[in-house]
Amino acid sequence: MKLTEKTDQVIRREGRPLLFSTPEELDRKVDEYFDTGVRVREVIVGPANRREKIDMKVPTITGLCLFLGFCNRQSFYDYEKRPEFSDSIKSARTRIEMEYEEMLQTGTPTGAIFALKNFDWKDTPLIDNSRHVTYNILAEKIKEARSRINGLTNPTGNKS
Repeated sequence: MKLTEKTDQVIRREGRPLLFSTPEELDRKVDEYFDTGVRVREVIVGPANRREKIDMKVPTITGLCLFLGFCNRQSFYDYEKRPEFSDSIKSARTRIEMEYEEMLQTGTPTGAIFALKNFDWKDTPLIDNSRHVTYNILAEKIKEARSRINGLTNPTGNKS
């Protein structure tokens, strides 16, 4: 934005006008996206032995941004920084997140998992360190047993 005029401590800024005047106007347009603007895709669902193709609405952040008139996702996210629009943007993002979460139940959730990671979901493996410790103890016991066996089978008494 470019400063244009400063009078009595009030700064007017030039810039692109807001796409939405009120949060309610934005909310209505978001509802319209979910009602009529979401693209329908043919998706394969079900377990491996019973796969079937169905038509499914697949909402996306990028699709929502374009539908709302934003030129990119960053402009959409910038609206969230405006206090009056913050809740509306968060709500729209949560609705899309919910759709991806529901896609986890389709039998082929790989795309949904990837998308949810962009919503700060974590895919962290659970590591059971007790097995690792057990393995190390077992490895030592095996070495000791081999050493004893080698001592018994080597008549010269030299250790291998």
